Amino acid sequence: MRLRSLATAAAVIALAAPLTSCGFDYATERDYTPAGGSNNREGVVDLLSAVVVSGTEGSGTFVASLSNNDGSEEQSLTGISGGDGTTIEAAEFEPVTIPADGLVNLAEPPADIVLTGDFTAGDFIPLAVEFGNGERISLNVPVVANDTGYWEGMDAS
Repeated sequence: MRLRSLATAAAVIALAAPLTSCGFDYATERDYTPAGGSNNREGVVDLLSAVVVSGTEGSGTFVASLSNNDGSEEQSLTGISGGDGTTIEAAEFEPVTIPADGLVNLAEPPADIVLTGDFTAGDFIPLAVEFGNGERISLNVPVVANDTGYWEGMDAS
């Protein structure tokens, strides 16, 4: 009888261990890209590490990496504006082409996409990023100082 109880207890423990570890739909099962900026992977183009580098209150430069997930067609970044009724505006810029299955870093070479509006370093601002295929991505983007670390000297405004 004692051997049977021991065997039952061992079987219960062996079966319970895998079911009690992490469960389902926890953070360990989601993509996580550590970055100094905002990320969005909802569209054909992934918007990665998006920031506004600002050296002066009220102006800054939009910097991000754009990854085209379409293997057959190039995409293009065509516009940026303030989201949620903000007064943030982008100066006119040439559309940025993102090759099929390609990556474009707006910092190297500098795309110099200058934004103006009511913001300063330390803020998060809502932006709407538009692409030539009609997609529009909305996200909150941090404003970082132009004089520190990786971002130093990237503000073209």
